[in-house]
Amino acid sequence: MDLGLRGKVAMIAASSKGLGFGVAHALAAEGAHLSLCSRTGSEIQAATERLTDEYNVEALANACDVTVPHDIQVWVERTVARWGVVDALLVNAGGPPAGLLLSFDDAQWQSAFELTLMSAVRMIRAVVPRMHHGGAILTITSSSVKEPIELLGLSTVMRSGIAGLVKMLADELAPQSIRVNNLIPGRVETDRLIQVDAARAARAGKTAADIRAESLATIPLNRFGTIEEFGAAAAFLLSPAAAYITGASLRVDGGMMRSI
Repeated sequence: MDLGLRGKVAMIAASSKGLGFGVAHALAAEGAHLSLCSRTGSEIQAATERLTDEYNVEALANACDVTVPHDIQVWVERTVARWGVVDALLVNAGGPPAGLLLSFDDAQWQSAFELTLMSAVRMIRAVVPRMHHGGAILTITSSSVKEPIELLGLSTVMRSGIAGLVKMLADELAPQSIRVNNLIPGRVETDRLIQVDAARAARAGKTAADIRAESLATIPLNRFGTIEEFGAAAAFLLSPAAAYITGASLRVDGGMMRSI
């Protein structure tokens, strides 16, 4: 199926690895022009070169810390200077640290707010004036917005705010034919998953292998997802093929989440 993304301009945040890279990979396979960003310049340059070598697409590497408003603005301006417009935006950022909610001080709460929630607000606010009529915005949150996860309280609070933001913006941006959706990963193989499992294992006095086995037992498909599978779902929601979908939250979780 041709998703209609060839030649479309896609901005993809936190795309040097993990879920963001999975999305970039899927969009590159569809022939989109890519404006990738990551906090570390060398890592995003390497990711960009990998995708251009594999798919021969136009791509731009950007060193951008999404907690810094100026960095976001520069990223948008460089993208528009290169291609003139933005058709798709993936809102993504690293997750806050794991731990008990009452163990975090005000500075840690503020840091999580800037990293997770305000980065989303700022990216969307900067891109929308440059977005093509009929454009698409997609956020990545977490299964914690449906079912809170032990030790991921900061993520749950902030990402739940993003879920609300998506629903409100879907209404506000509909007159411009800009769609806004949310993608919820379950247990997808990433470095972040390894870190979270290690924290859970340490607290429970178990091994990471124990935690992994317990998680697998809750997934009807009996395996973890891949970044490629996640990226395919994202590419669909960012594409014209999903032109009548907005304000939605799609779970990519192998059936793990039990809420209706």
